[in-house]
Amino acid sequence: MKKQQAAFIDFFAQPLSRAAKVLLICAIVPVFFAFMFPLWNMSFKSNQYPNPLRMSIYANHLQGQKTADRDDLREINSLNHYIGMRPILESDFAEFTWLPFVIGAFMLLILRALVFGRIRDLVDICVLFVYFGLFSAWDFYNKLYNYGHVLSPDAPIKVQGFTPPIFGTEKIANFWVSSFPAGGSFALFAMAGLLVLALAVAVWRGWVWYVSARPPAQAA
Repeated sequence: MKKQQAAFIDFFAQPLSRAAKVLLICAIVPVFFAFMFPLWNMSFKSNQYPNPLRMSIYANHLQGQKTADRDDLREINSLNHYIGMRPILESDFAEFTWLPFVIGAFMLLILRALVFGRIRDLVDICVLFVYFGLFSAWDFYNKLYNYGHVLSPDAPIKVQGFTPPIFGTEKIANFWVSSFPAGGSFALFAMAGLLVLALAVAVWRGWVWYVSARPPAQAA
C-alpha cells in the first residue's frame, strides 16, 4: 500500500510536458478578453419596448445600453420600482470587487505552473476553476432570486415573487426577459477547456514516461 501511495505521489510530482505548457500559455490569452467583453447580457422586451432594454454584466461593472434618448439601466430601474424591486445598483454587487482579483489570480497560478509546475499543480488549478465556476453560477442565481422575491409591500403593482432566467428566455408579467452568456464568459469557457486539455495531455505524457521509466519488476 505504501508503495502504491509513493507511486501515486511520484506520478503527480512529474514536471509538466512541453505540450501541456504550450496549452497553458494559450489559456492565459482568454483572461484578457474576460475583462474586455461582458460576461452576461440581459434584455427586456415588451409591446411598450419593441426595441428591448439591454443590460450587460462585466467582470468589474454593470452597464445599460445607452442611446441619444434612452438610458436602459435607468429605465429598467424605473420599471422595477412599480413592482417593488429594489434598484439595480453597481454598488450592490460585491462580485465586482473580488471577481477581477480571482480571474487575475488564475492567470498568476497558470504562470506559476509554467515556471515551477508539476502535474499536481495543474490538477489544483483545474479543481479551483471548477469550484469558481460552480460558485459563480450559484451566486448569480441567488442574486437573481433575491431581486425577484424581495419585493416592497408598498409597490403600486403587486406581483408574485419570480426569478429572472439565468439562461434562456422567459415571460415575466408583460416582458420577455432573455439572459445569455456573452463574450467574457465564452473567454472563461475557452480558458477552462484549455486547462482541461492541458491536464489531459500532461497526465497522458506523464503516464507514458512513468510506465517506460519503471523497472521491469515494478511494471509486471
